[in-house]
Amino acid sequence: MPDDAALDQLFRAARSTHAFTSQPVSDELLRQLYELLKLGPTAWNAQPGRYVFVRSPEAKARLAPAMSSGNRAKTLAAPVTAIVAYDTRFFDRLDEWAPGSTGTAVLTKDPALAELTALRNGSLQGAYLILAARALGLAAGPMSGFNSEAVNREFFASSTWRANFLVNLGFPDGSVPRPRAARVPFEDAVRIV
Repeated sequence: MPDDAALDQLFRAARSTHAFTSQPVSDELLRQLYELLKLGPTAWNAQPGRYVFVRSPEAKARLAPAMSSGNRAKTLAAPVTAIVAYDTRFFDRLDEWAPGSTGTAVLTKDPALAELTALRNGSLQGAYLILAARALGLAAGPMSGFNSEAVNREFFASSTWRANFLVNLGFPDGSVPRPRAARVPFEDAVRIV
């Protein structure tokens, strides 16, 4: 039987959050967050998601120029901003995560499939990050309003990581969220065949 309190915390009562308390998010809590999100399934157990937890004022100052004007202030005010990225060369170590898999051979020969697999499964892992944050009592504010190339230059210049989206994290400030916006009804979004 589903646990209503857990469903409320993860989905029904949860909202994207734009305002947080000043309470810091500890290294230990960020580690717990990762330890939960890494358990979610990915194709070939590929795990291409990579994360930079931007917390210090110096790191926030590096991130700020890449933010859209509507997202800059709330990002600077959030205790942590997670850069949810993916590793374009995730398959180099795939044999460690999926011994006996054909994934490494297939992806090495097909760069377009490797990129799509990294983006798709890295996005999936970013969604796990949001759910893990909610499960741990954090609030999350995912965003795509930023210049990804600027973030890549600033944080991943000599790396195979690429920015996908951002998530502000922290403890909710207690303000009443706006009513949930409409969702696509089952009849318009689902086909059972």
